[in-house]
Amino acid sequence: MKKIGRRRFMEATLLGAAVLALPACATQIGSTSMYGLIGKMKAISGHRDALASILLEGVSEMPGCLSYVVAHDPSDPDAIWVTEVWDSQESHKSSLSLPSVRDAITRGKPLIASFDQFIETTPIGGHGLRAAA
Repeated sequence: MKKIGRRRFMEATLLGAAVLALPACATQIGSTSMYGLIGKMKAISGHRDALASILLEGVSEMPGCLSYVVAHDPSDPDAIWVTEVWDSQESHKSSLSLPSVRDAITRGKPLIASFDQFIETTPIGGHGLRAAA
């Protein structure tokens, strides 16, 4: 597991993209090198829903984001998992300069107690992903 600082994880996870109008069939993307992030953060006690709401705002305005899922951890009332798939690592990095992302980072940061896990992946395809244009 890769250890990173709080700011890097916040930037990585407070990125938004709605699950775009995706095909209902499984997709395998051969030559495209996608970029994935899976992270777990803990909200300050009692603030998980507020943090999740910030994470989900404006997620449809993220160029290059193929999937963005925020999930409650059923074993921890303060934990949130975020799973992202991008068409490239460059698209992910570029999203960090968007005003909506910067605003989400500013608003969400005070609600975060800790960052438990962070994993970078290279998605190869699956149900719900569309090929990058």
